[in-house]
Amino acid sequence: MAVAVRTALPALLRGKDSAAFASRELLATLASSVCLDEDGARADICVARRAWQAFDGIPGRDGDPSTSSSRDLLDYARRGMGREALDHFLVARRCGRVDGTMLSCALKVCGVMPGCRAVGEQLHCLCAKCGLDRGDVSVGTALVDMYMKCRGGGVEDGRQVFEGMPERNVITWTSLLTGYAQGGEHSDVMALFFRMRAEGVCPNPFTFASVLSAVASQGALDVGLRVHAQSVKFGCCSTVVCNSLMNMYLKCGLVEEAKAVFCGMETRDMVSWNTLMAGILLNGRELEALQLFHDSRASTAKMSQSTYSTAIKLCANLKQLALARQLHSCVLKHGFSSDGNVMTAIMDAYSKCGELDDAFNIFLLMPGSQNVVSWTAMISGCIQNGDIPLAASLFSRMREDNVKPNEFTYSTMLMTSLSILPPQIHAQIIKTNYEHAPSVGTALLASYSKLGSTDEALSIFKMIDQKDVVAWSAMLSCYSQAGDCDGATNVYIKMCMQGMKPNEFTISSAIDACASPTAGVDQGRQFHAVSIKYRCQDAICVGSALVSMYARKGSIDSARSVFERQTDRDLVSWNSMISGYAQHGYSKEALDTFRQMEAVGIEMDGVTFLAVIIGCTHAGLVKEGQQYFDSMVRDHKISPTMEHYACMVDLYSRAGKLDETMSLIGGMPFPAGAMVWRTLLGACRVQKNVELGKLAAEKLLLLEPHDSATYVLLSNIYAAAGKWKERDEVRKLMDSKTVKKVAGCSWIQIKNKFHSFIASDKSHPLSDQIYAKLKGMTARLKQEGYFPNTSFVLHDIEEEQKEAMLAMHSERLALAFGLIATPPGTPLQIVKNLRVCGDCHTVMKMVSAVEDREIIMRDCSRFHHFKSGACSCGDFW
Repeated sequence: MAVAVRTALPALLRGKDSAAFASRELLATLASSVCLDEDGARADICVARRAWQAFDGIPGRDGDPSTSSSRDLLDYARRGMGREALDHFLVARRCGRVDGTMLSCALKVCGVMPGCRAVGEQLHCLCAKCGLDRGDVSVGTALVDMYMKCRGGGVEDGRQVFEGMPERNVITWTSLLTGYAQGGEHSDVMALFFRMRAEGVCPNPFTFASVLSAVASQGALDVGLRVHAQSVKFGCCSTVVCNSLMNMYLKCGLVEEAKAVFCGMETRDMVSWNTLMAGILLNGRELEALQLFHDSRASTAKMSQSTYSTAIKLCANLKQLALARQLHSCVLKHGFSSDGNVMTAIMDAYSKCGELDDAFNIFLLMPGSQNVVSWTAMISGCIQNGDIPLAASLFSRMREDNVKPNEFTYSTMLMTSLSILPPQIHAQIIKTNYEHAPSVGTALLASYSKLGSTDEALSIFKMIDQKDVVAWSAMLSCYSQAGDCDGATNVYIKMCMQGMKPNEFTISSAIDACASPTAGVDQGRQFHAVSIKYRCQDAICVGSALVSMYARKGSIDSARSVFERQTDRDLVSWNSMISGYAQHGYSKEALDTFRQMEAVGIEMDGVTFLAVIIGCTHAGLVKEGQQYFDSMVRDHKISPTMEHYACMVDLYSRAGKLDETMSLIGGMPFPAGAMVWRTLLGACRVQKNVELGKLAAEKLLLLEPHDSATYVLLSNIYAAAGKWKERDEVRKLMDSKTVKKVAGCSWIQIKNKFHSFIASDKSHPLSDQIYAKLKGMTARLKQEGYFPNTSFVLHDIEEEQKEAMLAMHSERLALAFGLIATPPGTPLQIVKNLRVCGDCHTVMKMVSAVEDREIIMRDCSRFHHFKSGACSCGDFW
């Protein structure tokens, strides 16, 4: 390169005015290239110095040479050519043409270029050597700004430089305040601001704009409000400040405050309209944003790319395909078709409107501006439209075209529901070192959660750097989906110990975990209290989770209270309440709630009708259940699933309408599954229909040959009909196939501890007291008219033995323990893994009257509320 300079220099020195500009650029380039040579040969430096001399002496180059060099360096920086700017500074340094202005420019470049902290520190040393770090305000300000923008202790270093400056101006203070705000040091921002005023420095509009921008990114509303007050006090209400105020309010969710600022502006630019429109869209108020877009078209002469991008995003969210096509035409008309952001927005709008082919055509027509954002948007569109193979193909093609996926690409790919994809994507994430990114780690964690891989999800969670509330919530939700209340509670406790504030999604996931059968009765109430503490009990997701949790834990009155207090209800809230009523036997309330839901115009889904039909089933409302089933198909165009047909089979067969049941099964659009045949088999046990029960059992054994419930139900049908030989054959068949019967088990919670029992269990420490209470209780019930129904003992043994077996059923042992372990009048809640037998049901009713206790029992089918000698099921279960 030095030879090239020596060769070119004489010709350039003879250059005329007409070639002045080209000569300047070439000389600067050649000189920079020479001085970047690490050899540092004296001859090359001489050539460089001669180049600069020629550069400075070119006709038309006015002013001080050092000023011209500073201007050129600044020009590089403004054009985003940071590397070239630093090279230019190095040449000037070797030629001895460095002053405070050039140092300030170089420091600004280090502040905006990633990984230039070390270069900035070297420049700081040079400033100190030249005495410019304290004697030149512009250099000191540039140092403060550079450190504030650099990561890793930059705020402290910038503050140290700031405190050492004998003189500071408003720009210096603005750099310091912005750095503290961006670093999240909100408590120091206002203190520094007031100190600035105490030192007699008046803030300018850029001070307010810079601080407000940083405050908006941190969501520090309290600081933002105080800064707003100060801006009004000092009369800094320029367009720039107002735009920053709107941005701050919108990012903090205060749309009305932002609109008030907008309406109070004397002059508005395109940034004002774009800021308000994008912020309203960010807060989910699409229709308002759309109206604002129409207003902006009448108020501004020309829309920018940002305006079109925001408006097209509106079309995507509202699925306004016609408007998206109109805006696409405007984009082409005004020459914005080469803008990657605008075309990506159009592509995304077409995808969300279901026009995947149009989106793909646009993607193919923008090869020059295809980047990781457009690739990710196209992949996301394929996933949203259900074309998973095309999404996977695009993901592979993207990497083949040397476009590196980013964290959003990986997060998008992990949205797919294919079980084979998460491990494959995981391998790519590890390879590209993205497993520590919070968004990628959270998406990967959620994918493994859907697969039920809690251990894998936990290992991913531990690797995430700087876990945010979303990552914590995802891990907590993973435990919730697995029904692990203790695991979810432990995650919540650790989250709080880390100083992380939970949001409504965190708390709703914790409440969902408390709905699991193994969760304590009071754990859900504790998280209800937490939701009140953090003032998110009115959030729809929290309210819906509370309704579902209380209903599933037997507290239907608490569920009703939460539901009635909800000001906003979504589909999940209504479904949870209807399902809760149905499971607790309150069929009338379930149907009334359904009618209320219908009256307010909530769009129903299959879950809604499933809950309603269950309510009809538990009350024996055959006609009503059939009407709701027909309405679901005819009026709401919802295709019945296997669960719907199983409920209808249960409805008919419980009512003894076995012919209608078989007609329904024969008319199903798909083969009857195990759920349908198991429901029919259970009904045949109640109806004592041996032949139909045998048919149902044969169908079930073909589908699930190792399910013990099928053998047990069939043997019980034979036993109830007195066919002991057939019953013994079924039992022998179980033994030959090594099928183990699931033991009946009941458990009760006393003082946050679970106590479980099986029939004839004597392993409990208080076993003697339990059996003594059981004996006395049975004797007292007989005095009240109780007579054991031994038909529920399906063994060919003596009556006395049958009575003894009935008395030692697991639910009775749990009941006896609850009576001796709690004060009189305390409600008892018992859970059983199988359906409660008829004789135990009678005992529970009588005990509730004799002991004056409310007994809530949850079996595998439903809840039973025993109170004052009656049950909520009306003896129909």
